[in-house]
Amino acid sequence: MTTQPVPYASTEVGPRKISRKATGVDAVFVHSIRAVGAVVLVITGGVGLFLGWQAYPTLHHYGWSFFTENRWQPEADIIGIAAVLTGTFCVAMVAMVVAFPLALLTALYISEYAPAFLKNVLVSMVDLMAAVPSIIWGLWGFFLIMPHAAELAMWFERNLGWIPVFEVRGADPDAAVVDTVISQYSFSMFCAGIAVAMMVLPMACAVMRQVFSQTPEGEKEAALALGATKWGMVRTVVLPFGRGGIIGGTMLGLGRALGETIAVLLILSPSFDVKGRVLEIGGNTVSALIAGRFGDADPTQLSALLAAGFVLFLITLAVNTVASVIVNRSRSGAGTDA
Repeated sequence: MTTQPVPYASTEVGPRKISRKATGVDAVFVHSIRAVGAVVLVITGGVGLFLGWQAYPTLHHYGWSFFTENRWQPEADIIGIAAVLTGTFCVAMVAMVVAFPLALLTALYISEYAPAFLKNVLVSMVDLMAAVPSIIWGLWGFFLIMPHAAELAMWFERNLGWIPVFEVRGADPDAAVVDTVISQYSFSMFCAGIAVAMMVLPMACAVMRQVFSQTPEGEKEAALALGATKWGMVRTVVLPFGRGGIIGGTMLGLGRALGETIAVLLILSPSFDVKGRVLEIGGNTVSALIAGRFGDADPTQLSALLAAGFVLFLITLAVNTVASVIVNRSRSGAGTDA
């Protein structure tokens, strides 16, 4: 007795559906991260809305003159932030001119040249610089850096005074009484910028170093195998790969420099003159203006201070947003072969 084979029932087999929905612990983690991100956005948006609401009376009363007027005289109903905005960008630019090469060279040394036993120590030291309170940097700049910075400023004015940014009006760098002359170069945006540079250096260096460390090892070894020197490999492989990190780290440092308060308040002699002469005594920034005038401000001046803070908030937010976009793109390694 033989059994007939049962015919195979052909069924069409399709691709299996893959679910991207997180489950279990992964779902808890995803929802927690989303909640934290949403809280950050809500807080940031709340700060912006509060400052905008408080700034509206000032902006409505003064209009565009609030941005073009350089005097700050609440008792005479004359208020403007042209001078403090100029000072804010001047101090930040001085800080970035000093901090950028130091951050770049430090990041390159740590990622490419430092011995293995020294690398972790240097990373920790640079990271610890970011933990130093701003009041300490301000005191350091006031007592230690400013006397030497004033002498350097006098040298700049003597040799490069024909350039407007290095001009100091009313000062003679070749005068016989050196102490009196040096006092005219102290308490300047140049001195304040050096102190701020030491505060933004760790942030910029950390971003650059992290991006440099993601350079594909295969490309570095290929460059060395083709006969490139160590510097040739860094110049042709590491620096092009980390271009986004260099730009992003610099812009993140710029965002920090724009909002620095205590160090600038301790060093910079407040004045309300629109000038780009960074070596000259005097100047002001938005954050230093708020910190210096907030305690004894009447309601009208308080609204004006919050309006100035709102403008600085928007500028810093824009700079940090652009920097974050650039840094995130640089981490992907787009345009390189792993």
